[in-house]
Amino acid sequence: MKHRAKAGRPLAAILFFLAAVALVSAGAAAQAADKTIRFIAQADLRSLDPIWTTAYITRNYGYMIYDTLFAVDKDLKPQPQMVDKWTESPDKLTYTFTLRPGLKWHDGTPVTGADCIASIARWGKRDALGQKLMEAVDKMSAEGESFTIALKAPFPLLIEGLAKLSSNTPFMMPERIAKTDAFTQITESIGSGPFKFVREEWVPGNKAVFVKNTDYVPRQEPPSFAAGGKVVKVDRVEWLYIPDAATAAAALNAGEADWYEQPPADLLPLFRANKDIVVANVDPLGSQGILRFNSLQPPFNNVKMRQAVMALVNQKDYMRAVAGSDEKLWRVCVAMFVCGTPLATDAGGEQLLKGPDLAKAKELIKEAGYKGEKIALISATDQPIVHNQALVTAEALKNAGLNVELQANDWGTLITRRAGKAPVEKGGWSIFHTWIVAPDLLSPAVNFPVRANGDGAWFGWPKDDEIEKLRDEWFKAPDLAEQKRLAAEIQKRAYEIASYVPTGQFLIPTAYRKSLTGIIPAPVVFLWNVEKHAGG
Repeated sequence: MKHRAKAGRPLAAILFFLAAVALVSAGAAAQAADKTIRFIAQADLRSLDPIWTTAYITRNYGYMIYDTLFAVDKDLKPQPQMVDKWTESPDKLTYTFTLRPGLKWHDGTPVTGADCIASIARWGKRDALGQKLMEAVDKMSAEGESFTIALKAPFPLLIEGLAKLSSNTPFMMPERIAKTDAFTQITESIGSGPFKFVREEWVPGNKAVFVKNTDYVPRQEPPSFAAGGKVVKVDRVEWLYIPDAATAAAALNAGEADWYEQPPADLLPLFRANKDIVVANVDPLGSQGILRFNSLQPPFNNVKMRQAVMALVNQKDYMRAVAGSDEKLWRVCVAMFVCGTPLATDAGGEQLLKGPDLAKAKELIKEAGYKGEKIALISATDQPIVHNQALVTAEALKNAGLNVELQANDWGTLITRRAGKAPVEKGGWSIFHTWIVAPDLLSPAVNFPVRANGDGAWFGWPKDDEIEKLRDEWFKAPDLAEQKRLAAEIQKRAYEIASYVPTGQFLIPTAYRKSLTGIIPAPVVFLWNVEKHAGG
């Protein structure tokens, strides 16, 4: 008996030790799980090139893996980001920048000035403000961790351009990647930003995975919009693509997902009823709905046909379809430079303010000589903001007797298809819908839909010398009063040529579990500074 007793004590101790180890392991596993954010993204990630496309899903991906030379804070003021220090010559023609020490690409190589000037040059071929900046550039040169931009004439918005918040954001890339033709998509994912893209776990149509970049050294300033310290507080972020809203909602409610980026308006009451979920508007500026025409191909290469569609638009119908019946979330707004901002004006938008005029639309259609040509209205069923606008447009066009075909797929397909210039009968398009955040519209410098420089313009490719002339004058305006006058003239002309139609201004609430803290209020979703706590 004594022998058995002595043998039993070590056995009990071993069993206790193993149980303790199991508990510690379970706790460690739970803690590890809490270091992963499962984020239901607004769309499927298809393109990995935030310079080639203005799609916000790709812009958001860009902010995960890339960094920027400057970034704007909550007051929309540029602050240094990758840049450590910079100087401006007295004649405002030469800018010299020195990078923060120790910046590294994800492959371990150092970031150089040559990388930066190649990235700026590529961005400058696609972005509306970048194109204007490059017109003023005489030459760019680099030496080690420094680079210089020499101008032919002063360009007051140079720093603002390098700090551009949204599409196209001037993300810095390695020189060999940045030298890719700006109209050809890059496929590599090498940045210097706070996250790394896990290419081998990327499943288009399902999931994209990012992990913490342990070599990233954040700035010391607190985060503010895109500026300040990008401190990553989790180990892993999984972007989930769940196109069915009901399935996505169930995942968030059950705790299988932590954050639903853009839930449809009709699901918000469901989330508000869940004590573990926060419904909030983290974008203080809002967005504008957009109806965009293909100005190259029939029938909308005819301005009267574009004007006819504008005469059918009822912004209230679009806003109710996009943002629901709660008018606190939307407003009628014809200001192309965003209502509630310094350059806001109603100039040229009288037709939209009056509301739809079917008789006028039919008269314009008749004057245009429309012969029943098919109108390809392309849409994306996985984007409620896009698809709900398209449904309103399809109904309005049918009521006017137009031969419209709603061709719905997913957002990844739409952003690829809208880049094509083929006729409708060969897979081309006539109209698409999207939405644009306020910072992308605030002035003629950044508002890319208003540009009318033909092949260099945003998808739809309108060409109008008067708009471009007025825009050039806007850049030279000596004061805000003159900027306002010229902005009103640009908007008036933009409505005359009707290259696109604003469908209203609205807020986009987001929903996340209370286990997440540190979400940065901004027009762009940022995943740094976000912390996940246990029990969510």
